[in-house]
Amino acid sequence: MTKITAIIPTGNEIHNIKDVISSVDFADEILVVDSFSTDGTYDQALKLATKVIRREYEYSASQKNWAIPQAKHEWILLVDADERVTPELKTEILNTLKAPEHVAYWIGRMNHFMGERVHYSGWRNDKVIRLFKRDLCTYEDKHVHAEIKVKGSVGKLEHKFYHNTYITFDKYLEKMNRYAWWQAKDYDKKTGTLTPYHFVIKPFWGFFKHYILQAGFRDGLVGFTIGNLQAYVIFMRYLKLWLLRKGRE
Repeated sequence: MTKITAIIPTGNEIHNIKDVISSVDFADEILVVDSFSTDGTYDQALKLATKVIRREYEYSASQKNWAIPQAKHEWILLVDADERVTPELKTEILNTLKAPEHVAYWIGRMNHFMGERVHYSGWRNDKVIRLFKRDLCTYEDKHVHAEIKVKGSVGKLEHKFYHNTYITFDKYLEKMNRYAWWQAKDYDKKTGTLTPYHFVIKPFWGFFKHYILQAGFRDGLVGFTIGNLQAYVIFMRYLKLWLLRKGRE
């Protein structure tokens, strides 16, 4: 059987750490990459994981690219703290690694928000490359939503992660505000002069796309909330880009 390292990045994830480690207990090595948590995550991880390493957090891609080469085994399963490997996905991963046909695999996600399963709202086909060969894959250098660059062919697994990024609404807004700052830095390289198009049309389009075109209305109040949050994040992205260019925060 091909051996595998499960990598779990953490930062104040005491509410998740036990369950996420338990969901990857089939891995030959469980490597937790902690961002100097202050809520007990680090101490709990020391008890449950094979190895725990620490590094100040810059942004997700940077943290993961630093951690991947430190994995003991050639195959990596990267799992965020708010994700879980379901029993069905575990079985599929182990069967896939008996005779891998690709160097990396997409894994879908069953997303949950405000206590509800999200079936539409632009999240329906959410997937990420998380099972891959250590030496053939690296994350692109982006602050937000970086994807893995693969030297070789990529397959797709049938089963999905369970994913619940929601703790409380206020916590989610804090996360979206952090993302908006990081996105502002990424967009500064490719955005020209800011105009009403960025502050009015693009946020409206974000809501329309998620709520109407991607059938968010079928998710009820949750879908309506996601559409509004999408518009909010787009507006904040360009507002923070404007502040960034002015040298303000």
